[in-house]
Amino acid sequence: MDDAHSAPLRRLPLHDLHVAQGARLVPFAGWEMPVQYAAGVMAEHLHTRAGASLFDVSHMGQVLLRPRDGIDQLARCLEALVPADICGLSEGRQRYALFTDDAGGIRDDLMVAHRGDHFLVVVNASMREADLAHLRDGLARAEVIEVTDRALLALQGPGAEAALAALLPGVETLRFMDSREIGRDGGAFWISRSGYTGEDGFEISVPLSAAEAFATALLAQPGVKPAGLGARDSLRLEAGLPLYGQDIDRTTSPVEAGLGWSIGKARRTGGARVGGFPGADRILRQIDLGVRRVRVGLRPEGRAPMRAGVELSGPEGHAGRVTSGGFGPSVGAPVAMAYVDAQLAAPGTTLTGEVRGKPLPVTVAPLPFVPSSFKR
Repeated sequence: MDDAHSAPLRRLPLHDLHVAQGARLVPFAGWEMPVQYAAGVMAEHLHTRAGASLFDVSHMGQVLLRPRDGIDQLARCLEALVPADICGLSEGRQRYALFTDDAGGIRDDLMVAHRGDHFLVVVNASMREADLAHLRDGLARAEVIEVTDRALLALQGPGAEAALAALLPGVETLRFMDSREIGRDGGAFWISRSGYTGEDGFEISVPLSAAEAFATALLAQPGVKPAGLGARDSLRLEAGLPLYGQDIDRTTSPVEAGLGWSIGKARRTGGARVGGFPGADRILRQIDLGVRRVRVGLRPEGRAPMRAGVELSGPEGHAGRVTSGGFGPSVGAPVAMAYVDAQLAAPGTTLTGEVRGKPLPVTVAPLPFVPSSFKR
């Protein structure tokens, strides 16, 4: 695209802090984002597994859904957009959900938190405008409010609890997928115990006026270092977590993607509120009857990473395609994810992909590559 006619990149609220920390900035989803710092991606990745890393995820969309007819009615209306069990979501808890389309594809993945008299939704940066429009179209009896006066930080790793509790006492009582508001000098902090690395950690929505001071205070805690998009991607790959637009999109269904667990029991065949979401007929049929292809993990032979786009072959020809791949620093070897024919998806199955013009054996492996360490 001609740079003269492209939209200017948006800057994160903590842009100056990232520059001061030595970040290398790259374009991502319309934003200027830190991809790594001086230590490098591998060091940041391994530090997250051992200590605590601070990621700036302020590019993601934060949206408040305020009901006009009560929270229970809003939950029922939101269930018309997602297959998750929103009516069964308790106050103070959050849930992973998917926007699906009429063909059973995935429009986006998101988090939904029940905050008593309203919901907080967090959506992907690349889909922010489309998701806002989708919510406004689908929730006529609710206020859909984009949050523009907050930064969003993710503190991830086994040292995250101690570091955050030093600044926000009480967070240590949260368990995985809890959501809570905690008051502090500088305003209200919205905390969830969640993340995108497979490690224990928190996502913290911070008032813009307090964001730089709070981030600086976190980085001053023992064992906390900054990390960028590069480490975030390698961490989520090892954790077997899909990236929207790469591993999941409108050509993939939740069942094919291995995300059937996000479809609530109440929304399934025989459930109290069966179906009622876009693509329900196809998705529920796939749950009951199976699918022709599924997302799997791959362990390529040798040290060369097998990147997205590599076509895979099996005994009878084409077998699938790699959607994410790279070197797994914690695994110490290349790892990848792919969609493959269901009959070739059993762990231990050997396939072949072409890397640098040469056929390379790959073995189907269980996901995740690194076990999660969430505080249940």
